[in-house]
Amino acid sequence: MIAERRVRDIRVYCPVAHPTLAAMIAGDPMAVERDATAAALLAILRTPPLGDFGRYREVVELALGYEGFRPAEGAVPTLGTVGEASWSPTVILTAIYDAEADVSGLAERLLAAHPWDVPVIAVSEPYRLLLRG
Repeated sequence: MIAERRVRDIRVYCPVAHPTLAAMIAGDPMAVERDATAAALLAILRTPPLGDFGRYREVVELALGYEGFRPAEGAVPTLGTVGEASWSPTVILTAIYDAEADVSGLAERLLAAHPWDVPVIAVSEPYRLLLRG
């Protein structure tokens, strides 16, 4: 039997140090735990009601990559220089939560902890998560 649950997800695009990304690519996913920026954001994403899967708690998905950008006039870039193209080693941290949960306080904490001038934090519309019944 298939059950379902209405959920949302919150995705945080998080800069990491070059050595952190290199270590993760080399097979050490725990390197994200040692990265100061990622560790701070992970701590927030592990706060209930985020990442609640019943018998599993603090569930966070991790994707590796780079984010390209060109800071415009008035930007205060954490990395790079105004007017020049840059690439930031970045991980995407995603946590799923009940669609009806109020996470406004957690969202404010994520924004406050994020080092970018313009943080990229995306919250999905509700969708169905399939479960074993």
